[in-house]
Amino acid sequence: MSQLIECVPNISEGRRAEVIEQFSRELSQVPGVVLLDSSSDLDHNRSVFTLVGSAEGLQQAVVRLYSLALEHIDLRRHQGSHPRMGAVDVVPFIPIRQATMADCVALARSTAEEIARQFDVPVFLYAEAASAPNRRVLSEIRKGEFENLEAKLAQPEWQPDFGPAHPHPTAGASAIGARFFLIAYNLQLSTGDLKIANAIARAVRASSGGLANIQAMGVFLAERNQAQVSMNLLNYEKTPIHRIQELVKIEARRYGVQVTGAEIVGLVPQAALIEAAAYYLQIENWQPSLVLEQAMLDKE
Repeated sequence: MSQLIECVPNISEGRRAEVIEQFSRELSQVPGVVLLDSSSDLDHNRSVFTLVGSAEGLQQAVVRLYSLALEHIDLRRHQGSHPRMGAVDVVPFIPIRQATMADCVALARSTAEEIARQFDVPVFLYAEAASAPNRRVLSEIRKGEFENLEAKLAQPEWQPDFGPAHPHPTAGASAIGARFFLIAYNLQLSTGDLKIANAIARAVRASSGGLANIQAMGVFLAERNQAQVSMNLLNYEKTPIHRIQELVKIEARRYGVQVTGAEIVGLVPQAALIEAAAYYLQIENWQPSLVLEQAMLDKE
């Protein structure tokens, strides 16, 4: 069984369908890589690609991604509700099969070095690949966004791991790292009030004393005139989907609003959805082997 690694690059473009389609088309043509999913959001003005493949193939795909991004994305003209500091904003590697976190850390480092060398883009290593404690959390690296990047890179503690200590004029900077499987999970609210979404986000995220492994922020969806609690679930095994779903509902009731829908950006592990289903169905004798497909896999 060959090694399989996942890569989920995020780019700062979610509105020009023809450009996003070109990214998808060219990523699909890289040998040793399969494009599983492409997800774009108009309000966030951001696209997320889900790739799986060999280490060599994924590095080639990421290089191709940067080449396209520098050709088509200019952050000086970019606007969207999602924080960003780069045309290619973040590139995480995740071990899937016959791969370890150490393999993904090594891939992150070699890819970051290659991107900085080829494109003169400053790159930070983050999460499990981080070179310093203040670089483990992506939001800390991204704080200040593209507009304040030049001043940030001038600080000794924010020198990039690879590349120049100044932003690329149109592509900014990037974070490349290795991590556990992340679920991008958004909950829509029955209000357009961004203040309420921000208050709920503060109540549920780990950095404000909420649930462990949760990052959250409020977002206003102009296309829908609706507020959203946008979240990253950093470890669904320790903090499952249903737990954050219920806490957001509780906090929303404080403000007289409801959760009207949920959105998954990118792909999600089957186990995460099965655990949520077991919780809401109140299955007393729950175990994964009760699922037919899982029982069949266990017999192989």
